[in-house]
Amino acid sequence: MSKGHEVVEKNVGLMAVLIIAVLSVAGLVQIVPLFFAAETTEPMEGVEPYAPLEFAGRDIYVREGCYNCHSQMIRPFRAETERYGHYSLAGEFVYDRPFQWGSKRTGPDLARVGDRYSDLWHEIHLLNPRDVLPDSNMPAYPWLAERTLDGDDVARRMRAQQRWLGVPYTDEQIQGAAAEVDGKTEMEAIIAYLQGLGTAIEHTR
Repeated sequence: MSKGHEVVEKNVGLMAVLIIAVLSVAGLVQIVPLFFAAETTEPMEGVEPYAPLEFAGRDIYVREGCYNCHSQMIRPFRAETERYGHYSLAGEFVYDRPFQWGSKRTGPDLARVGDRYSDLWHEIHLLNPRDVLPDSNMPAYPWLAERTLDGDDVARRMRAQQRWLGVPYTDEQIQGAAAEVDGKTEMEAIIAYLQGLGTAIEHTR
């Protein structure tokens, strides 16, 4: 046992003071962010709920487990911002249910991938990643080009987000969703989702 531990453990008063200090710091860590709740719960300028096609693409992204290899959170460190762009802001993610921040980067972070590549590049990449990145270990997703979306299903899921999660979709947006996405491919949907990632902050700078 170190001398410091021994001193603390033999002095009940000192131990009590240190425990109170630790609990105070822990409490502040929980309480202080609440004073800035608007910054974390309100959408930043330019951030809107996903359009129907993007919404469907986000769900495909989740279904295919893309978050297992790609994060969507750029930390405020120079090494990250120089590679990926502006660090992530809480107001960008208020309509992301669930969040896609991730914690692993087998592949690059995608938080600012929107508008970085053409739709055709994304399509080729998803069909066979090695056609554009020879050293890629990402699996191919050829079935995305073959499967079509069910517009009524997309509308139902948007309604659930409106009703249970408070996403501010209007009834008109939900009613028009089915016609907007019906018959489009899953490939088109996931590309629409990827092309929107991180673009709101670029449009407001």
